Amino acid sequence: MTTATLNVARRHALGLIPAGMDTQVLLLVAALCSVGLIMVASASVSYAAYEYQDVFYYLRRHLIYLVMGLAAGFVVLQAPLQLWYRYSNQLTMLTILLLLVVLIPGIGHEVNGARRWIRLGIINFQVAEVAKFMAIIFIAAYIQRHYFALKDVWYNFFRPLAMIGAMAVLLLAQPDFGSAVVILATVMVLFFLCGVRLWVFAALLAAAAGALWMLAVTSPYRMKRLGSFLDPWSDMYNTGYQLTQSLIAFGRGEWSGVGLGNSVQKLFYLPEAHTDFVFAIFAEETGLLGVVTVIALFALLVQRIFVIARRAVQRQSWFAAYVAFGIGVLIAGQAFINIGMASGLLPTKGLTLPFISYGGSSLIISICMIAMVLRISVEMGDAYWAARKVEHGQR
Repeated sequence: MTTATLNVARRHALGLIPAGMDTQVLLLVAALCSVGLIMVASASVSYAAYEYQDVFYYLRRHLIYLVMGLAAGFVVLQAPLQLWYRYSNQLTMLTILLLLVVLIPGIGHEVNGARRWIRLGIINFQVAEVAKFMAIIFIAAYIQRHYFALKDVWYNFFRPLAMIGAMAVLLLAQPDFGSAVVILATVMVLFFLCGVRLWVFAALLAAAAGALWMLAVTSPYRMKRLGSFLDPWSDMYNTGYQLTQSLIAFGRGEWSGVGLGNSVQKLFYLPEAHTDFVFAIFAEETGLLGVVTVIALFALLVQRIFVIARRAVQRQSWFAAYVAFGIGVLIAGQAFINIGMASGLLPTKGLTLPFISYGGSSLIISICMIAMVLRISVEMGDAYWAARKVEHGQR
């Protein structure tokens, strides 16, 4: 037995890490959160000094959000998967209710024409982040309950899609096109994984893609964004301003970056430098080497989540498997969209980079989703199943 194995065994014995918990996921998320702390501090310093006369204003709040996320994640880690499965419908209805409440003037907080937040003390709570998590829980529970019906009768997919469609419509009313796309894409992947007939999946995919395309082309604002994405330099001081400044940041980074804290683009050139476009500042300060490192961290994290999901499949615990697959797909999709947006690969969308961007709701819910994955890794572990067999044997 290696020294590392002995150390892990000692920690399990002390009760610091539950037996079966995937420590690789813990380490990868800790690395991403550490990058987030450094980059929020670096990217926000100038704006915080100008707006609040406090260079550590955003860093301090980000640390508070991180602590809140760890506390919420600890609670999620303690909750058995069966509890989430049992109350999945109620949690989904509560989420839809919150999406309705956020649209009410006086309750929903509006920023830049979007009403997406509810004020809760020091944090503006974004309900869309909860909707992403609850959509995965709901679909995974529905597949668990109706697995054979979904495979045998094609129109059974319309029941869960009606609930997810209600979420998407309410998100679009905020408006939050990016979150609606992420949720729909994740749900479509879960349907594909559960073994839906290919022609049904193709029809659902075509319908979803067509609806999203119609929403894009019928909105002048979204069409402007699409046009600026295709040729940002044609209107670099108006619709293409964010993207051109982001591309300048990438160009300045070159191979090894200009050094931590030495970004020029964060000096009021690039808007949302510490939120949606924090990856552009990271690319400027750490260069291609830093970019590849963060992408590798996300890839390894998603790969570990899929390993846990596959373990759940082997245990034939379908709810756990689809929750883990959904969380992995969601994190991968949102990271891909944010990085693609910052690098000019995709049109600009108001989506954060998980664990790295400044944003309380995103950070807290992302940590809760990882806590759910860790709970799955514990319940799918040999020690947990052995304890269950002993418990059932005693009964």
